[in-house]
Amino acid sequence: MTMTSLQEPHSLEARALEHLWMHSNDLEWDELVNGGLRVFVEGHGSTLVDSQGKQYIDGLAGLFVVAAGHGRAEIGEAMAEQAGRLAYTAASNAANPVNIALAEKISSLTPGDLDRVFLCSGGSEAVESAMKIAKQVQVMRGHGKRYKVIARRGSYHGTTFGAASLTGSASEKYFGPFMAGVSKVPNPNHYRNDFGLDGEAGDIMCARYVEQEILAQGPENVAAVIGEPISVANGTHIPNPVYWQMLREICDRYGVLLIMDEVITGWGRTGKMFAAEHYGVVPDIMTMAKGLSSGYAPIAAVAVRSSIFDDFRPRGQALNHLITFGGHAVAAAGALKNIEILEREGLVERSAEVGSYLFDLAQQLRSHPTVGDVRGGMGLLCAIDFVKSKATREAWGTSHPFIKYLALRTQEEGLVTRVWDVLHLAPPFVLTRSEAERAIEIVDRCLTEAESKFGSEIQ
Repeated sequence: MTMTSLQEPHSLEARALEHLWMHSNDLEWDELVNGGLRVFVEGHGSTLVDSQGKQYIDGLAGLFVVAAGHGRAEIGEAMAEQAGRLAYTAASNAANPVNIALAEKISSLTPGDLDRVFLCSGGSEAVESAMKIAKQVQVMRGHGKRYKVIARRGSYHGTTFGAASLTGSASEKYFGPFMAGVSKVPNPNHYRNDFGLDGEAGDIMCARYVEQEILAQGPENVAAVIGEPISVANGTHIPNPVYWQMLREICDRYGVLLIMDEVITGWGRTGKMFAAEHYGVVPDIMTMAKGLSSGYAPIAAVAVRSSIFDDFRPRGQALNHLITFGGHAVAAAGALKNIEILEREGLVERSAEVGSYLFDLAQQLRSHPTVGDVRGGMGLLCAIDFVKSKATREAWGTSHPFIKYLALRTQEEGLVTRVWDVLHLAPPFVLTRSEAERAIEIVDRCLTEAESKFGSEIQ
């Protein structure tokens, strides 16, 4: 983007800056005005095209969303056909053929007996719904004091009030105090573990900490434990299977429900349809969104085990909660066509194959003095951890000029991704090997530039 295009009053960039309130933004206003803003007008496969005609690799699949890739006309056609037949029916005491079909399809693919599906409009809504399901079923089982939820530090569960309460972040200074009854425990971290332990030993301590928190809060007061199978927000640390297996046993021991948040990891991101499959664990409640429709429609879902839904049957299935656009017929049609594509083209398997190749390529970045760790290898999830010192593992901080420079330069060179203390690579499943090579080349080149520019601060 050039300043000339921004100065033209009718350019897309100028119009965006005049009226559109964009969502969360890592750039300052001056940075947006002076070239940081991109307006994307087209996409195909793993490629985005901006209003100036420049092409980029979509290194983050939008926001861990576009699994099947951009430009899938057949998804739009399925949605248009459904819109022409029936776009909307209320979700209360009614259904339509396409959301029935979607619930059946989800039930057939989720692990174990997660065979009852509550449809929502987005990931935050799914997490809110999961919490309400957990709390209501505990009350219905005669445990009226079980309202507390245990979450993990550094996790991300959404931005609506309840979901943000589970997440916890700097936003609490604006919106706090958050929801009562939430406590936080350590998250598995294989690089900066809270207990000074590596690998499986650290994961075991994290699981034991969950049990200690249940006991500290009183098991009679705890409704649920929630966590992402792999916490992308916390830096994409992949737990050993023993961690999730221990959590399953601990929750069963104390009558606490286990919620797996698969909003990011579900629908093939980790090389299996759901990340829970890597761990041999079936949660009581599972949330999902993003890859469910590959972003072609806003839709999400909560899947629960039969034993959970059975408690609702005597009440005519009534959950004291509803969402106006839950089960929207057009969105459901888009999700069904997206799932068809994932299965027909073997894209979940492709996520595993190309993800392994991308992870192997990323290992070469370890030679940089600012790369402390490279994590991934489970599907198309890769994280490059930046440090000032490999010896101390000191992070730069997300607002440091080194990080901001790297974020801007990678985008200028044609790679759209997220650069905080960790650079995330989570492209669409249709990423080619040559695109994977180009993405790593861009990171390598821009990182060399940044290290040259900020060399005096590298220890």
